Amino acid sequence: MSTSLKTTLSRSLCAVTLALGLAGCELTQVSADQQFTTVVQQVMTFRGDNETRMQAHLPDLSAENLAEKNAERVAFLQRLDALDKAKLSEENRINLTILRAQVQDQVDRYRFKAHYMPLKSESGFHSSLPWLFGDVDLSTPEGYDLYLQKLAQVPRYFAQNMAWMREGLAIGLTQPKAVLAGYEESITAFIVDDVTQSQFFRPFAKNQHNLPASEFAAIQARAKAVLAEQVIPAYRDYLTFFVEQYRPGARDDIGISSTPNGVEFYRNRTAHFTTTEMTPKEIHELGLKEVARIKGEMMEIIKQTEFDGSFAEFVQFLRTDPQFYASSAQELLKEAAYIAKKMDAQLPKLFHTLPRRPYGVAPVPDAIAPKYTTGRYVGASKDTDAGYYWVNTYALNKRPLYVLEALTLHEAVPGHHLQISLNQELDYLPDYRRESYISAFGEGWGLYAEYLGLEAGFYQDPYSNFGRLTYEMWRAARLVVDTGMHMYGWSRERAMNFMRDNTALSLHNVKTETDRYISWPGQALSYKVGELTIKRLRAKAEAALGTDFDIREFHHQILRHGSVPLSVLETQIDKYIASAQRATQAG
Repeated sequence: MSTSLKTTLSRSLCAVTLALGLAGCELTQVSADQQFTTVVQQVMTFRGDNETRMQAHLPDLSAENLAEKNAERVAFLQRLDALDKAKLSEENRINLTILRAQVQDQVDRYRFKAHYMPLKSESGFHSSLPWLFGDVDLSTPEGYDLYLQKLAQVPRYFAQNMAWMREGLAIGLTQPKAVLAGYEESITAFIVDDVTQSQFFRPFAKNQHNLPASEFAAIQARAKAVLAEQVIPAYRDYLTFFVEQYRPGARDDIGISSTPNGVEFYRNRTAHFTTTEMTPKEIHELGLKEVARIKGEMMEIIKQTEFDGSFAEFVQFLRTDPQFYASSAQELLKEAAYIAKKMDAQLPKLFHTLPRRPYGVAPVPDAIAPKYTTGRYVGASKDTDAGYYWVNTYALNKRPLYVLEALTLHEAVPGHHLQISLNQELDYLPDYRRESYISAFGEGWGLYAEYLGLEAGFYQDPYSNFGRLTYEMWRAARLVVDTGMHMYGWSRERAMNFMRDNTALSLHNVKTETDRYISWPGQALSYKVGELTIKRLRAKAEAALGTDFDIREFHHQILRHGSVPLSVLETQIDKYIASAQRATQAG
């Protein structure tokens, strides 16, 4: 038998061994990269089969299914950990790091029973439901049938979520009462007497694809029946459960540390959202340090305005003077769109690679706006869609214009739209990286993008520059209040007072943001930790490269690997600096 034939058979045997999940496969002919690829391909094929099935089904949240999925993930982690990471290529080491973290997060969330709390202060399974229909193609009768099949599963999906929420009530693992006031409005927004007014009926409102009239009329009739007999009643049942059982039985303490295994869970979330080994104590102290630094810069701007009064009086002036607020939703949206377009023109000065996908500016949907954050980027769900920068037009007297430049640069460009779209266009990356969003990287980049506005000619008005600083202060204060509430026993009132006294956020935003941190432990820590890392790496590159430093190339190096953990980012920037230095010396 030839050597090449032996090698081929050995590799085939090893691939089968790995695919079956068996131990061994020590054949030297099979590289670590090949082993990694074999393991990942099997799991990704399984995921793909799942996604195909999911197109016709809402998630199965039964105890049996969740336990089975968790066991599969644990087994996958064991197989990944059996690989010799040192023998992998550089790109596969990054792939392994990211994929392992993604799966570990799912295992951790199951272990800590995160499915007992399928809601946050600003959202929940009921308000996220429309997004589970985004992958249905409604250009054919079969597509409509698929959509109706999924609608018919809403009662089962709601019942499973409520069953887990009851388990949470039994052991004290619920969202706190404090963040649930008024939450029922996000449920009643979906309850309508006329089903043709339901947002789930919108695909059936017009015969957009010119199906035969009689056929489309039959589809409409089916939709009306499913909505009237199954979907709307499911929302009514959830409303009753929420008002009569869940909120009255919810926990009083706001810190996640007060729940079963809460301290361990918070430490886990801290590591997950920052991708660092920083402790909650270290993060808390970093926040206090940053608050003090930013406060000093804010005081300097107050002096520039020649305002006669204290910091608190200046902030009160900003919160109450009509000149700082739009008089209509349309005015606010137009101003946001103008800022976004103005920044578009500056991008070539800062980047030599820009995304192909466009973005739009739109209001936050009415159903979720009252308890929703000030603005957010919503990525495209398919190639034919644009991304959207959502602006909250609810309570206009709580949406100050002086923070709109910072908000726009963060959510649209050069922030989330630019970074996420570029990430999705990195065709050489596997899908699990192209679709990945690592909070410390993404939110760190968003906050860094606000800072870039200074270099792009924004914040010329001192009030707008104060707004930029108040947004930076907002993210620094998060480090303090998030750790304070979840680890150090801070009350909700103390956290809101800290935010009120150190930022120029409207009091409405102070409340909604504080409730967001309470209901989503640890996520708020990612922004400042990520931003400070990017700024530190930029300073390192500038110092090392001197006059050869190119801001466009630096940004390319930050973004070219997609969303990565901060430790990976640091390694990559160190390599870029070393390579650039070698090129300079060779030249």
